[in-house]
Amino acid sequence: MAAVRMAVDMAESKMIDRNTAIMRVKPEQLDELLHPMIDPAAEKAATPIAKGLPAGPGGGVGQAVFTSEAANEWAAKGLKVILVRNETSPEDVEGMRSAVAILTAMGGMTSHAALVARGWGKCCIVGCGAVRIDAKAKQFTVGETVVKEGDWISLNGTTGKVYTGKLPVLPADPDKNKWYSTLMKWADATRQINVRTNAESPADAAQAVKFGAEGIGLARTEHMFFDSARIIFVREMIVADNEADRRKAVMKLLDFQKKDFVGIFKAMAGKPVTVRLLDPPLHEFVGSLLEDRKELKALADHCGLPEAKVEDRIKSLHEFNPMLGHRGCRLGIAYPEITEMQVRAIMSAAAELSKKKVKVLPEIMVPLVGTKAELAHQRAIIDRVAAEVQKEYKTKVKYMVGTMIEVPRAALTADQIAEVAEFFSFGTNDLTQMTFGYSRDDVGSFLPTYLAQNILPKDPFEVLDQGGVGQLVDMAVRKGRSTHPGLKCGICGEHGGEPSSVKFCHRVGLNYVSCSPFRVPIARFAAAQAAIETPRKEAKGKGKAKNAKKK
Repeated sequence: MAAVRMAVDMAESKMIDRNTAIMRVKPEQLDELLHPMIDPAAEKAATPIAKGLPAGPGGGVGQAVFTSEAANEWAAKGLKVILVRNETSPEDVEGMRSAVAILTAMGGMTSHAALVARGWGKCCIVGCGAVRIDAKAKQFTVGETVVKEGDWISLNGTTGKVYTGKLPVLPADPDKNKWYSTLMKWADATRQINVRTNAESPADAAQAVKFGAEGIGLARTEHMFFDSARIIFVREMIVADNEADRRKAVMKLLDFQKKDFVGIFKAMAGKPVTVRLLDPPLHEFVGSLLEDRKELKALADHCGLPEAKVEDRIKSLHEFNPMLGHRGCRLGIAYPEITEMQVRAIMSAAAELSKKKVKVLPEIMVPLVGTKAELAHQRAIIDRVAAEVQKEYKTKVKYMVGTMIEVPRAALTADQIAEVAEFFSFGTNDLTQMTFGYSRDDVGSFLPTYLAQNILPKDPFEVLDQGGVGQLVDMAVRKGRSTHPGLKCGICGEHGGEPSSVKFCHRVGLNYVSCSPFRVPIARFAAAQAAIETPRKEAKGKGKAKNAKKK
């Protein structure tokens, strides 16, 4: 706060110019204005019991609980809780939402807990290996220290430190800070790349717009499927053993998805929205049923199938390495009805709003593409369904089709893939995972040692590895634009909100970066510093969306 105020006051007093004022503030310092923080004086007097990876900045103080159900129950009574888990999964989302902070013993900076918490601006520490959880006893231990359910703990998500007891928290309110508002106006006038957000709900989208987002760079459709009202239809689709039953089940999700997109398109008010088609392996939606016989039986009864048959189907989905298995575009190719339903939902929402004179800019993104043929296959379905919807609604809708570049082969053959893509979005979470050969959910077991011994200078899932992964990004941009001049390129991994990574994206010519809503101001500010350090000749956002056509 002091740095921001001093920089603005000096610039307004003509002691320094605006560019100098922008360069005197570190982007990370804005976190102090955007998130509640542990009182520094109180923290200095306390001793941490453990340290993990700082996955979600800010401070969180609450009573420890060990299940999502407990988090929901306690929060409903007005209690502040911290959800403590070995790791989280999509089924924990409601409990995570109820908690003021999240602590996991496993996971890295792009684990499920980290991604979800950052998206909500929630304090989160992951990969805290010293924490030993005994779920049955409802407690965790760190050495000789025992923390039971209901005990107060305090987390500093900016440093990764965990404390016992109840430390005071200082609130955040950037809207009332005139120095912050002034500095951000100067930054926006200076930067040359756009900043979008990763969001899956109208509420998240609206929050991001409030923070200055200029569009959605990643809407993960799978997050929409875990809602309690629709998960049963997702599971019905998964256990179906023939196309007819699968198609019947998947179409039950159409209205849900359409409603989601109507809300998001409205919230973004004409700003571009990039929707990623279904990405995770199907096992993620049903795997927990093998441990919950009651839920398994309920699904079998719903589908009118023998319980044993449903169980066998779920077991058949097991993969030894699911993140490299049957997911992304591979699902859409094997089960084209999934792609058809999602595209119909996207385009129906867009067409409905267009007829009401609401401007929409949908961008449909195919995940995990490694070959031109994969994207061409999915693009044919997308264009066919889009044409059908436009004919049905008797209206034209501008849309774009592109892909995530997250498989190294896609970067190496970007010139070929660009022939059937209108945009590239670099999914640097998976691109980092596949380039290094690190499992992003398991790096917590060795990464602290690597960092301590300087084998790696930074966590590559937090700070973009410019010498390796970054070279793939740079090459893919150049190769893609060699066959498709004006190809729009952006980044939607978590690196899109990390200052040094944003500056790299500016240097290699990306049109935009996309990050979690609460990181949008940091990305905007880092982009301004990049423009001062390495100014481009063209204006901000040059080349964006000019190749979108009415189809």
